Amino acid sequence: MKKIGFLSFGHWSASAHSETRSAADFLHQSIDLAVAAEELGVDGAYFRVHHFARQAGSPFPLLSAIGARTSKIEIGTGVIDMRYENPMYMAEEAGAADLISRGRLQLGVSRGSPEQVIDGWRYFGYGPAEGQTVADMARQRTEVFLKLLDGEGFAQPNPRPMFANPPGLLRLEPHSEGLRERIWWGSSSNATAVWAAEQGMNLQSSTLKDDETGEPLHVQQRKQIEAYREAWKKAGHSREPRVSVSRSIFALTNDLDRAYFGRDRDSRDQVGMIDETTRAIFGRSYAAEPDELVRALKEDEAIEAADTLLLTIPNQLGVEYNAHVLESILEHVAPELGWR
Repeated sequence: MKKIGFLSFGHWSASAHSETRSAADFLHQSIDLAVAAEELGVDGAYFRVHHFARQAGSPFPLLSAIGARTSKIEIGTGVIDMRYENPMYMAEEAGAADLISRGRLQLGVSRGSPEQVIDGWRYFGYGPAEGQTVADMARQRTEVFLKLLDGEGFAQPNPRPMFANPPGLLRLEPHSEGLRERIWWGSSSNATAVWAAEQGMNLQSSTLKDDETGEPLHVQQRKQIEAYREAWKKAGHSREPRVSVSRSIFALTNDLDRAYFGRDRDSRDQVGMIDETTRAIFGRSYAAEPDELVRALKEDEAIEAADTLLLTIPNQLGVEYNAHVLESILEHVAPELGWR
């Protein structure tokens, strides 16, 4: 059994070929798709976060709106770039969104990926301290954020407050009990997966990973998951962690599917440089008739090792078509693979 969610990159474009032509279109369609996905039995609605781009840049209003319109589906991110975040303000926003959804928030956070502008976090007023890298800065902010979610008081109260205070040091409000256990780290390397386990975070591994061994993506991810679970066990955490992988998977069940994605039948992993120093491996797309798709997915070692699968969706093709994409996987593929 696996939890199956969708992952939207949240693009919008004024192109005549796009059903999502503005930020308003993206936001309203995302809410509608989450509602439709819940009705279909999909387990999660997740969104990528990028700044300075025509994509989702401010996730908490969207997550809160989805939380208010749905009752069961998990709501999350994959991922929030912590280089851009104030951990204290984020803890308040996350607490409110989690309470609105009644404890369904699943927040993926990370160091982030190359962005649309150079050092975009500097425009937000942030920068690494002397001797720090931007990766150090992201991990440090994540550690602060996690500590805040523990809900322990840390701020000295005013002796003459405007409103009465509870006794002792004060914490940020609103606090949502249990959210700390629903934070995920988006990891592109084995080392950061181990660090995530040590911090007690769940693991998100995407369709892209640092190419550390030259093996296929799914093999490298399976080894990454194994390293993570071993580190989790060694850290002595009391709960079982969760692990997700993302994939582009399309069951070709009609002529429109074949027109859109038939060209991806022969897709293969690709290798490239994600920045000046990092060689990365990009995962293949899976597109085939359901029986062939089932055979191919049985060979994916990372999907087998994970408990959660996030299906990347072509959000600019509209709510109706994306609901069809999800329904096709749930109806024709998931049962044959034992995911349902």
